[in-house]
Amino acid sequence: MATLTSEDVGKVLVDIEGEELGVVTEVEDNTAWVDPEPGLGEAVLAAFGWTEKNEDDYSLDGDLVDTVTDEEIRVNADL
Repeated sequence: MATLTSEDVGKVLVDIEGEELGVVTEVEDNTAWVDPEPGLGEAVLAAFGWTEKNEDDYSLDGDLVDTVTDEEIRVNADL
């Protein structure tokens, strides 16, 4: 388990097999909000932390996170 912070906004979420699941748009209380289909513009804005969650985003509890690197968040399950 890893702790998620606001510094994780803009990172790519990947599953245990390395498949990209979306881009983190917001983090609240160790829960990441993930945009499953970010457009090119949204992905660029997320990289700079200039996004906010919307109705299409889904939540991911920090308990499912295996590792966090400078570029990605990897979950320990196949979502």
